[in-house]
Amino acid sequence: MVKIDAEAQAQAALKHLSGDPVMSGLIEQWGPLHLAQTNDYFFTLVEAVASQQLSSKAADTIIGRIRALVPNKTKIEAEDILAVPDQSLRNAGLSWGKVGYVKDLAKRVASGELHLGRISEMEDEEIIKELVAVKGIGRWTAEMFLIFSLARPDVFAVDDYGLRAAMKRLYNLPDLPKPGPMREMAEPWRPYRSYASLYLWRSMGGTVG
Repeated sequence: MVKIDAEAQAQAALKHLSGDPVMSGLIEQWGPLHLAQTNDYFFTLVEAVASQQLSSKAADTIIGRIRALVPNKTKIEAEDILAVPDQSLRNAGLSWGKVGYVKDLAKRVASGELHLGRISEMEDEEIIKELVAVKGIGRWTAEMFLIFSLARPDVFAVDDYGLRAAMKRLYNLPDLPKPGPMREMAEPWRPYRSYASLYLWRSMGGTVG
């Protein structure tokens, strides 16, 4: 796991983003927001798959049930999920499609096809390419992994509805922005677009950072 100096990175991000008047206002309102690394990569991805197209409350309930299927372990490994019967995962609240996705993820990790042990040493686009090869993991899920597990500072998920809605409101746009204009607007935020995203999400009521 490649360690980062989270505080130094956050301070550099705040200094850079303060050049944008809208970002400056959000920083003044919410104070410093931070990215934090995790080392539980496998179950973080399980959580991401389980949470797709669900409210936070519903997702938290299902994730809690999945954890209960592997009692007495704080860190659930791929082999643990492979040992859980498909029907038990379905009973926990996963759709059959998501059961298949979670098992495909577990098989790839257990076999070494997806080597999570070295993923933190890879470049962002390399990681996205590795993850989207797993059934049920698209670019958005991979980008969330980069931000919230690896604390990568310059990720901008143009397909995220919350970011689109926040940019529309904060920058007085007539419609939800498309990916191209979003990237253009976010260009001055480089190399700290992940931090800008934290502030955009917080402006919409998110609890990130």
